[in-house]
Amino acid sequence: MDKDAASFLLSEMMSTAFLVCGPVLLVALVVGLAVSIIQVVTQIQEMTLTFVPKMFAVALIIMLMSGWMLGVLTEFTISLFEYASSL
Repeated sequence: MDKDAASFLLSEMMSTAFLVCGPVLLVALVVGLAVSIIQVVTQIQEMTLTFVPKMFAVALIIMLMSGWMLGVLTEFTISLFEYASSL
């Protein structure tokens, strides 16, 4: 395997990882920001208030998008095996 093939596989791997992790991280960011704004407005500084809503939102988005995530990962794996067989 040469440098071009390795860099191609690395870029494909990173783009697939960002594609799969992106929605989960975006939901965690939005929920965390919303809870932080609510905490600033109400001056309630409770640690569980920031953790629990993010945990539920991330669990919900994983449950809702797990089929799509599995499809993306399966497609990447199939293309990886096809690329490896052509080497």
